[in-house]
Amino acid sequence: MLSDPIVALATPPGRSAIAVIRVSGTGAFDVVGRCLRPFHADRPRAALRARLVHPATHEQVDDVIAAAFPAPRSYTGEDVVEISTHGGLLIPGEAVAALVAAGARPAQPGEFTRRALLNGKLDLLQAEATADLIDAGAPAQRRRALRQLERGLSSRLEALRSELLEFEALIAYDIDFPEEDEGPVSPARVTAAWRAVRERIAALLATAPEGERLREGALLVIAGPPNAGKSSLFNALLGQERAIVTEVPGTTRDAIEAYAVIAGFPFRLVDTAGLRDSGDRVEKIGIAVARQYLGAADLVLLCRETGCETGDAESERFVAACRAPVVEVVTKVDLAARSPDGLGVSIVTGAGLDTLRARLAEAAFGRLLALGDVEPVVTRARHRTALERALGEMDDFYAARERGVDAAAAATHLRAAVGALDDLIGAVTPDDVLDRLFASFCVGK
Repeated sequence: MLSDPIVALATPPGRSAIAVIRVSGTGAFDVVGRCLRPFHADRPRAALRARLVHPATHEQVDDVIAAAFPAPRSYTGEDVVEISTHGGLLIPGEAVAALVAAGARPAQPGEFTRRALLNGKLDLLQAEATADLIDAGAPAQRRRALRQLERGLSSRLEALRSELLEFEALIAYDIDFPEEDEGPVSPARVTAAWRAVRERIAALLATAPEGERLREGALLVIAGPPNAGKSSLFNALLGQERAIVTEVPGTTRDAIEAYAVIAGFPFRLVDTAGLRDSGDRVEKIGIAVARQYLGAADLVLLCRETGCETGDAESERFVAACRAPVVEVVTKVDLAARSPDGLGVSIVTGAGLDTLRARLAEAAFGRLLALGDVEPVVTRARHRTALERALGEMDDFYAARERGVDAAAAATHLRAAVGALDDLIGAVTPDDVLDRLFASFCVGK
């Protein structure tokens, strides 16, 4: 494992009040000591003022505040120094250049967090949560990332792994004493223990669809006949005028996608061309694109104009064939003589919009809302794949016992299930997995 001193800007470049520079690794204090006047490595975690100079020319770069964090009580587990300089483009860049001239190496993306992982300061799930927290654009994403950073998912998986190991030990005991009244462990006890572990794995795996949707944003496709108020509703949910709105049917010729936070949850909104039979070549292409989005949607918002609640043939055919959940809404209720049956909204008065937002969040993230922020959730495809492997191995174990396969051979499936959880937690993590994870990180993180 590399432990040479590394340096990077930990804040975005550009005009700002301050910038923060991180230095970490064996010899980090020596590197910083060549640039700071004075530098007090013997006063840990104290923010002290100093002059930062270039080690070769001794020219002053800036007045800074620096704090030393001796190993292992630092973010990376190594000697770390954090230096606050004035912001902007010039001064932070020159400060980093001075530290490189003093012997530090420019850090790679995510290298600080990677060292924290390798030094046991974080586990793999916490490292992923760090990236998710940085990328969070909705309150629900932030809450979930913080929960995972606090080892919510890690603790649940470790407990699950311990249960699996206990079950494996139970089977091993049964193998060692096979002749005592069908073994000292009754078949009913084995089945009950197997079912308990399997159900816990399955329950965690069941959170994966909405957990991954939470991390990426739910794809919400707004559909319906022409002039049903789709683009107006798209703009209202987005909070800005993004789609062109006119009274002319068929104005929207292409799909328009934008990110939005609805009731605290992340959504990818898509405004689509009206569903109808059209002879217009361009409009037909737009309708074909709309159908492609509808096929990939996590949730569909079907708009019907007030007075047309019974729907049209094209929309009815779509609803019947749609795989994603459909939320139906009646638009333009400010023009209606009476209240509509079902959910109605008005973009003009704002009536029904809050109710619609809550309905959309419930439809897309109902399981997460029921679990609250306490229960852990699977948020990445890597997590889901590992749990699917573990669940499959548990099923293979039970099937092998039912077929009368030798107990020792059947138990290999339990060892494979433990291995799948080890991969998930990061007990043994191949370098290529780490490379993929940290490639998406900021350089200074």
